[in-house]
Amino acid sequence: MKNTFFKGHGLGNDYIALDPTKLSFKLTPRIIRTLCDRNWGIGSDGILSLVPSKKSDFGLRIYNPDGSEAEKSGNGLRIFGCYLYHTKRTRKKHFTVETKGGVVEIHLELNGQGLVGGATVDMGRAVFQPIALPCTLRVPELIQQPVKAAEQSLRFTGVSVGNPHCVVYKKREERWTRDDLLEIGPELENHTIFPQRTNVQLAVPIGPKAISILIWERGAGETQASGSSACAAACAGVRLGLVKSPVRVKAPGGTLDITVDPQYNITMKGPVMEVARGEISPAFVHNL
Repeated sequence: MKNTFFKGHGLGNDYIALDPTKLSFKLTPRIIRTLCDRNWGIGSDGILSLVPSKKSDFGLRIYNPDGSEAEKSGNGLRIFGCYLYHTKRTRKKHFTVETKGGVVEIHLELNGQGLVGGATVDMGRAVFQPIALPCTLRVPELIQQPVKAAEQSLRFTGVSVGNPHCVVYKKREERWTRDDLLEIGPELENHTIFPQRTNVQLAVPIGPKAISILIWERGAGETQASGSSACAAACAGVRLGLVKSPVRVKAPGGTLDITVDPQYNITMKGPVMEVARGEISPAFVHNL
C-alpha cells in the first residue's frame, strides 16, 4: 500500500512514523508542516522517517512540525521502536537506530497482549554545551552561563544529548508557571547564543531524585513531554548537585525515569502507545 502512516505517542508527545519509499510524494518542509498541522493535516509534534543505515539496524530522520530537522528525540525513538515492531519490520526487542545525533540502543517492553507498552533507550553521553554535538565528542564543558530573556536575568546549563538544550533551574521551593514558559521559551529558543536554536526546559527539584519540567521544543513550541528534554534536565540537575540518579522527571504529560552514570551516559525509560495506522487519502495527496 502507498502513503501509509503510523501514529503513536509517548506521554502525549505524538509523532507520525512512515517509510518515505512507500510515499507517492517527497517529504519537503512544506508538506511536513501540512501533515503535522492539527487542523489541516494528520496532526503531530513531528515526523519519524525510516531511512537506511550502514551503522545500525535502522536509520531515522526526525522532522519538527515547522519542517526543520531534529538530531534526536527520546519520545520519538520509543515511538519509532513501537512502529518497527508493530509493523513487523523487526521481531527483535533489542536493536540499534542511527540518528543525526548518534547511534542509540532501544529495548522494547511488551505487555500481556504482546504489544509494545514501553521502551528503554540508551541515549548516549551528555555534553555540557549549548549546541548540538555528537554525544561521543569531548569538548570543554561549561556548567552555568548567564542569559537574558523576557526581561529576566537567568542562568542556564547548556546540555547536548545529540541535540541542544537550555536548562534553567529554579530553587526547590519555587515553581515555574505555563506563563513563564510561553514568555521565556520562544526567546531562549531563538536567542543569538544558540546558532542552531535550542530546546528549553524550565526545571525545579521536587525531591532528592525527582524534578519537574516545563518544555519548549525547538521547532514545535510547548509540548506535553520530551524524552531528550528529560535527559538533559536530569543531567543538568545531577551536575549541579540538585538531584541524584536515577531521576524521575515529571512533565505535564507524565513521568520518565532517567539514569545518569558517573560519565553522564544516559538511559531513558518510559511508556509508549500506538494510536492509529492509516492511509493518507488520494484527495489530500492531490492537494499537497
